[in-house]
Amino acid sequence: MDPVKTHREGAILEVTLDRPKANAVDLATSRIMGEIFTQFRDDPELRVAILTGAGEKFFCPGWDLKAAAGGDAVDGDYGVGGFGGLQEMCDLNKPVIAAVNGIACGGGLELAISADIILAAEHATFALPEIRSGTVADAASVRLPKRISYHVAMELLLTGRWFNAEEAHRWGLVNEIVPAKQLMDRAWEMARLLASGPPLVYAAIKEVVRDAEDSKFQDAMNRITKRQLRTVDVLYASEDQLEGARAFTEKRDPIWKGK
Repeated sequence: MDPVKTHREGAILEVTLDRPKANAVDLATSRIMGEIFTQFRDDPELRVAILTGAGEKFFCPGWDLKAAAGGDAVDGDYGVGGFGGLQEMCDLNKPVIAAVNGIACGGGLELAISADIILAAEHATFALPEIRSGTVADAASVRLPKRISYHVAMELLLTGRWFNAEEAHRWGLVNEIVPAKQLMDRAWEMARLLASGPPLVYAAIKEVVRDAEDSKFQDAMNRITKRQLRTVDVLYASEDQLEGARAFTEKRDPIWKGK
């Protein structure tokens, strides 16, 4: 049985973590996910990915402790993109939607916040319980204080307490809360909307956001205006840039070619 299932429809790729009973990730599964997201990144026909978990109880609880007990090293080879294939794939310039269908804790929560948009089922719950086992939620320690209020992020990291979808939404950690039966329909609706948009602009947005994360405002703006960022340079020299202007003046929907 494949631990990760994919479904492709047009420009959209759905990636489903499917490892009974809890969708935990071991080294082999992480490497498979890295290969999948690498192929997604490199395929010019694919524009948006959806990441979810099989079943209705677990999105992902993170690291597979049973595999660890059997010899999987915590600092082993996670493959391209780091844990889950997404956590450290910094050059992924396409939108990724996380559809959190249940428990997302530890590395599972870190996977979710590696996405660009997070949709959560009403029953979804979250936690960073690493503190209770004497380990550090490393990726969450880097990302979470940049996603939500520093003080809230530190409380969640330092206590490891559980919180529900409503609280996650209140802190801005998830974009929307959706009834469980409608979660994937909403994820696909969002994906189709994004897939109809300008892929070169999405790529530029993602690179600009990454570049500006630790930069002074004017330094980041200078790199954009001087076209020192590859995706911005590609966008400004593209057919799509001209198409956007033509479509606006002609009062019609643009036809994006991604070039």
